[in-house]
Amino acid sequence: MDEHKIDNIELSFLTVDDFEALKSATLEAYGGVLNSYWKKDHIARLTSIFSEGQVVIKIDGQLAGCALSLIVDYDKIDDNHTYADIIEGDKFKNHDPNGDVLYGIDVFIKPEYRGLRLGRRLYDYRKELCENLNLKGIVFGGRMPNYYKYKAQYSPKEYIQKVKYKEIHDPVLNFQMSNDFHPIRIIKGYLEGDTASSEYAVLMEWDNIYYTKPNKKASSVKTVVRLGLIQWQMRPYNDLEDLMRQVEYFVDSVSAYRSDFAVFPEFFNAPLMAKYNHLHESQAIRKLAGYTKTVVEKMQQLSISYNINIISGSMPEIVDDVLYNVGYLCRRDGSLERYEKIHVTPDEAKVWGMQRGNQLKTFETDAGKIGVLICYDSEFPELSRLLADEGMDILFVPFLTDTQNGYSRVRLCAQARAIENECYVAIAGSVGNLPNVNNMDIQYAQSAVFTPCDFAFPSNGIKAETTPNTEMILVADIDLGLLRELHSFGAVKNLKDRRKDVYDVIRVNK
Repeated sequence: MDEHKIDNIELSFLTVDDFEALKSATLEAYGGVLNSYWKKDHIARLTSIFSEGQVVIKIDGQLAGCALSLIVDYDKIDDNHTYADIIEGDKFKNHDPNGDVLYGIDVFIKPEYRGLRLGRRLYDYRKELCENLNLKGIVFGGRMPNYYKYKAQYSPKEYIQKVKYKEIHDPVLNFQMSNDFHPIRIIKGYLEGDTASSEYAVLMEWDNIYYTKPNKKASSVKTVVRLGLIQWQMRPYNDLEDLMRQVEYFVDSVSAYRSDFAVFPEFFNAPLMAKYNHLHESQAIRKLAGYTKTVVEKMQQLSISYNINIISGSMPEIVDDVLYNVGYLCRRDGSLERYEKIHVTPDEAKVWGMQRGNQLKTFETDAGKIGVLICYDSEFPELSRLLADEGMDILFVPFLTDTQNGYSRVRLCAQARAIENECYVAIAGSVGNLPNVNNMDIQYAQSAVFTPCDFAFPSNGIKAETTPNTEMILVADIDLGLLRELHSFGAVKNLKDRRKDVYDVIRVNK
């Protein structure tokens, strides 16, 4: 068929009026292999119970192909079912409008129209239908029309592997796999009379990555999430109450934009050490740790009153007389989670006596699954990889850097984490200086939100960033749905393509 002679290609719903054309096209497409075609009452029944699932392609008014499907409750389908089990005669009793899977019962293109990628159009329509109906996926029994040539040499399983590795060409299986369907099992005796396939079929599946389990609760997890990053100015404060007024000011500011998260930097409460500057640095930081419990309690209250999840940055905390660098996730429902800095810098250990933490985990929120790595931790890719394995969508990195060199390490590593883990990374830091606090030099920061580098994201992987060294907020929207698409359809698939047969990252202590 010369595609340059085509004036019109139309995808439309099948109707009973198409019966004669469908009958003729079926006989041409299958060449008698099935020894039957859909009867008129079949078409009437299918179009009445599920009109959206029955579509045809017409070229210049002539029927060129079709795709027929049902909705089934897949838990009620036997693993080793047959084609006859699915269609159950002319009543199609397995069709269930409340089912969870779209089951393809027929798809074909007339021989004269093959090579025009019309089959892909039909498959794409099914995928869109599956997404629009919020079904888990698409399933159908795929024929193996070239298997009869290799039956004496290979089992069906071996044959599929040969097709998968391009050692054998099977026009049907090759087409299906190129359209993101994957084999899940082999069914014997699937289609009576299919001698070319020796009556075997490969049960093929396509997963709807946008599927969301129906939620009976009033709340649900968001897909478009708004981040509010606070680029905090280091300045003197009279006391804790004075500092918390500034904290509330920023929480109020980002919540006014209906942000889902407010993110503070590492050691944002360091100005409170000014009154202890006469003490040794290791003693002053422990005095600062005395404020942590109160700060967390006040942030917890703010998260509820302003309806926002707060990433508290980090603060010193003493547990059993051991000094740690920790932070808290204050959810807007009032719940609280704690995270620790796993790798302390040489300066933190030497000057303050800070000890390394051991707690690493992801946190469920109403705006996605998140992870938090404090500053230096972002420079160790193993940590974020473990969080990615748990399904992390957003990685938050509160940081404190005094030089542009230190900032560049955090920034560049954060961008790498976004690419390799196919997630969003938000970094928030402090600016300014504290002349009356020892071991707190001038601060350098440019807070930012980073993304993977693929077609659905900014080409440079930067969603948004602040002006360097200026006190301000950064509000940015991120789409978690784009991550789901990236995981399955990205130009590269950093998570899926990992060679776990060669190497792996393993958590020692859970």
